[in-house]
Amino acid sequence: MAAAQVDLSTLDQGMPGPRSQVLVLGSVHLSQGRETFDRESLAPVLERLAAFKPDIITIEALSGEQCDLVARHPAIYGGPDGPGSYCRKLDAVKAATGLDVPAAIGEVHKTLKQWPAAPTPAQRRRLASLFMAAGDRNSALVQWWQLPASERRAGDGLNEALVALLEKEALSSNENASIAARLAARLGLQRVHAVDDHTGDNVDVSDVDAFGKAVQQAWSLGAPAAQAMRDREEAIGKSGDMLALYRYINRPDVMRLAIAADFGAALQDPSPQRYGQLYVAGWEARNLRMVANIRETFRERPGARVLSVVGASHKPWFDDLLGQMQGVDIVDAERILK
Repeated sequence: MAAAQVDLSTLDQGMPGPRSQVLVLGSVHLSQGRETFDRESLAPVLERLAAFKPDIITIEALSGEQCDLVARHPAIYGGPDGPGSYCRKLDAVKAATGLDVPAAIGEVHKTLKQWPAAPTPAQRRRLASLFMAAGDRNSALVQWWQLPASERRAGDGLNEALVALLEKEALSSNENASIAARLAARLGLQRVHAVDDHTGDNVDVSDVDAFGKAVQQAWSLGAPAAQAMRDREEAIGKSGDMLALYRYINRPDVMRLAIAADFGAALQDPSPQRYGQLYVAGWEARNLRMVANIRETFRERPGARVLSVVGASHKPWFDDLLGQMQGVDIVDAERILK
């Protein structure tokens, strides 16, 4: 018998304040296996996202704060496959700025609270250097791309080495840069928000190889049902029509097939250790923490318009969890991309 629950779905009825609008854009990981990817093909996608006019953009990346946390707890998060493997080395940035991650995060917060309506190039270069020191290179790009081309140079905290890092990052196909940071700069936003979290999916198992083998076996059993969908996704991707690709992967029926072949299949794992269930539990913990991080970005901004750019497999969980929050409406991605 199901436990009695309090229904919260009507709690915000009659709320006089504005409602926040959250658009979750499921994405392919554009930097993986797309060596010849043409970033200009994203223009129609960016046009439609710009029309949504987000005030806040979040990305699937670890924040400097979390990278600093996991570095301080190697006994829990260490190892080649731990969260730290997603973090950048910041030695060159610290040498240039003199700031470690906590100090840089503090300077970013202080700077943004006093940010002028019309910042000078020197202020933008300085803030870009602070974002880099804070482990937030995508937000540094947001500042870099809002500088006139003649002002994209060393100075005000950026030395030649950091400029080279920014210029290299500007060529990235990763959706965090090519969609989220590009769009933020285009809309005059000051940053993007890194909301990924790998502390919750750091599953502790005694036999890592057996765990991986069990999950892989489950995936292989679930794959045939999703093969036609995968073939169609690959064909659209190869065609270069990125708007069509994003329309396709954000369709509910396509997402159902994708998660059934992954997490649904894992839940059918027959291993005595229930490795499949452990995998899904870690996935759900990760999504819960990511969604909490998203909620934090507009906690003090009722009525905000939020765009979350994330791997497509996260979107069903994001839509469901964010849709349960008070004063929050989920925006139909299919309608925006139409």
